[in-house]
This record gives sequence, C-alpha cells and structure tokens, in this order.
Amino acid sequence: MGQRDIRRLLVTGAMAVIRWALRRGAPRNPWLARMLERKPPMVAAFALANKMARGIWAMLTRGEDYRDPVMVSA
Repeated sequence: MGQRDIRRLLVTGAMAVIRWALRRGAPRNPWLARMLERKPPMVAAFALANKMARGIWAMLTRGEDYRDPVMVSA
C-alpha cells in the first residue's frame, strides 16, 4: 500500500501541474497533453503521480540526482 502521506503529496502535486496546464493552455509535456485529451483530469493526475513516483524510486535506488529533461536534451 505504501505511505498515505507520500501518495497524497504526489497526487496533490500532480493536480497542481494539471490545473496549471489547463489554465495556461497546452502543456509542454506531450505525454501529459495526450493524457488530458483522453482521460478526465483526476485520472490523469493519478497517472502523473504514478509516473513521478517511478522516477523518484529510480533516482533513489540508483543514487542519482534529478536531471531536468530540458537541460538533458540541450
């Protein structure tokens, strides 16, 4: 099941990203744009929270720091 507080923080953060994306127009992230076209915002928030959790887990298990995707592609 995991810890409720961590799950709640991930979903809250994902909802903030989605609310910002819906207000400001098309998000920069094509994955999120496609998800919002197909699914309701709350379902997309859970998918985004899951994606963030997998990224965090990968960074923790490998001992890596966060690399901004914009900086990596440049």
